[in-house]
Amino acid sequence: MVARIFKPAKSAMQSGTAQTTIWIMELEYNLAKTIDPLMGWTGSKDTRGQIQIRFNTEQAAVNFAKDNGISFIVQKPNVRRHIVRENGYGENFRFDKKIPWTH
Repeated sequence: MVARIFKPAKSAMQSGTAQTTIWIMELEYNLAKTIDPLMGWTGSKDTRGQIQIRFNTEQAAVNFAKDNGISFIVQKPNVRRHIVRENGYGENFRFDKKIPWTH
């Protein structure tokens, strides 16, 4: 049984960074997934792949895995780059604009 410890990425449906400060430990599937012939759904008899354990820090997740004898892989998060523009779209509507904005 191998666990993957990672920090979730920001959802595309949110503008903030809520729930991206936690670390998640997921267990990988041990058995192959099968396709149901009638409905076409994908399933597995291995229910450990559905488990997600949340931790406040990476070190807490690593310590939990070591204490319970679970081999693990830590995936470091990608560093998010903030692009700072000198003049953005909001500059067009500034109240103290020196040159009036016209069409």
